[in-house]
Amino acid sequence: MADLVTQPVILAGEGWDDYGLVDSGQGRKLERYGPYRFIRPEPQAMWTPRLARWDAQGEFVPGSDEDGGGRWQFARPVPAEGWRLAWNEVAFTAQCTPFRHLGFFPDMAPVWDWMRAMLSDSPLPLPSGAGGPATSAGGEGCSTLNLFGYTGVGTLALSAHGPVTHVDASKKSVAQARENAVLAGLEDRPVRWLVDDAAKFAAREVRRGRRYDGIILDPPKFGRGPNGETWRLEENLPGLLADCRKLLDADSRFLFLTVYAVRMSSLALAGLVDELFADLPGTIEHGDLAVREDIFEDGRRRLLPTAIFARWSNPR
Repeated sequence: MADLVTQPVILAGEGWDDYGLVDSGQGRKLERYGPYRFIRPEPQAMWTPRLARWDAQGEFVPGSDEDGGGRWQFARPVPAEGWRLAWNEVAFTAQCTPFRHLGFFPDMAPVWDWMRAMLSDSPLPLPSGAGGPATSAGGEGCSTLNLFGYTGVGTLALSAHGPVTHVDASKKSVAQARENAVLAGLEDRPVRWLVDDAAKFAAREVRRGRRYDGIILDPPKFGRGPNGETWRLEENLPGLLADCRKLLDADSRFLFLTVYAVRMSSLALAGLVDELFADLPGTIEHGDLAVREDIFEDGRRRLLPTAIFARWSNPR
């Protein structure tokens, strides 16, 4: 029976050569993406910025209501087609999207480390950064599923350990993911790139009797599938997670669930996972994803929370 750890865990991401959280405060954050700096809204940054002045190439100005979009304002030119960044051996294109982010989620870096460690024979987390492949012996035949896979950075990170099935409802995102694989020189990695509704695909995999060694899912608060299917997190997550449980067994290694921009506790996510995964061995944990600022002050660096998560792990 899986053990539920009620004490929250903080997964804190550190900056690397191609990314860093420079400063945050007063509902905004200043980040570096390679040679460029950008300002984006961040409601959880309720404190005062540490820098007196922020210099950036662009800023995303949100719409008038909570879900009301927004637009980029640029002080200096930025390549519209994007520019190359890297995390370990995974290269990808960053660009200013209409959805306020830049084509990947840097706070997921410690999650990519953790998943790779779960698929390896090493019990220690693998170091993230731009210094070379973070791989280790073991786990090269593990099969993983990335639901809501977006532009494929996590998929390419997982592909060092075996075949990955990458699923996203956005044809554009999957095309970008395939381009990122080519950019990184990883196009020969064993990845299935699928444009599909995540919930429908998982249900079909259950009917096919498939299993995976690991599953990562990063569902949106609201979304639409390729054929107009509607996704609402509170309504649809329990069913999807139940199907994910059926795709795992006692020999599987992990499930990692992240949720952004919702009024929900990570303990609620953990309770749902606990209900569905109680018959498996391993451990269920929950907590916050966060990014650590570059700036040291008073001997420490501030942490900015970005998302909540729940995970089931069954290390070898």
